[in-house]
Amino acid sequence: QVQVVESGGGLVQAGGSLRLSCTASGRFFRINAMGWYRQAPGKQRELVAVITSGGTTNYANSVKGRFTISRDNAKNTVYLQMNSLKPEDTAVYYCNADVGLSYWGQGTQVTVSS
Repeated sequence: QVQVVESGGGLVQAGGSLRLSCTASGRFFRINAMGWYRQAPGKQRELVAVITSGGTTNYANSVKGRFTISRDNAKNTVYLQMNSLKPEDTAVYYCNADVGLSYWGQGTQVTVSS
């Protein structure tokens, strides 16, 4: 059993910053990629950023230059630093951990007011 728990969401004004954290725990040999996805009301879930165990990153075009994903392998934790937030970043943000199987967190709400 693997648990994935996110934290750090909240309400922020446009232009502000938030930092999300996600920790995976349970029975697994190693975590391959960890990533952040988001889902806005009425829209499909989309990739925000992903990082491999070796540190290779990939970002959605809409967040490049504003968001930074990082990872602490020793803590099985991934972070998402979000700067210059825009109202269109408002969504529920989900963490995903790939341990051979894919596990999702419960999501954390990020709301950006204009």
